[in-house]
Amino acid sequence: MSTTAHTSALRGAGLRVTAPRLATLAAVEANPHADAETIARSVRESLGTVSRQAVYDVLNALSDADLLRRVSVGGRSMQYELHRHDNHHHLVCRECGRLEDIPCAVGEAPCLTPHDAHGFDIEIADVVYRGVCSECRAAASAASSPAAPASTPAP
Repeated sequence: MSTTAHTSALRGAGLRVTAPRLATLAAVEANPHADAETIARSVRESLGTVSRQAVYDVLNALSDADLLRRVSVGGRSMQYELHRHDNHHHLVCRECGRLEDIPCAVGEAPCLTPHDAHGFDIEIADVVYRGVCSECRAAASAASSPAAPASTPAP
């Protein structure tokens, strides 16, 4: 997205267009699934002096306005992505924490229907698939494979 698109998105959400908001949207777009500290660092690199709290406030405002999506995958800190309103879920590696988007396997939102909705009108289902990524599996396999036998000098 361009600055023009971010400006339009902010105005469309009824938010004032400010440098910290534009820088935050650009930082999240450049670093999908980044945590707040990574985003704050990127915003400070772009704008200079911006407090961590100011960036956290912007992240909350943009999330509340549905311009950003908070992604929580358990014990890790909250991560952020641009909210594209595209029915996708996430894969997370339980070893290294790598997070990847994955399309919904079933189709239209909410793409999962619970046995009992308890009177709720369900709009979305967030699914997190957990497993071990190929890089972590390869590293574990390399670490557990026996070392090559040492060559012995000929007598």
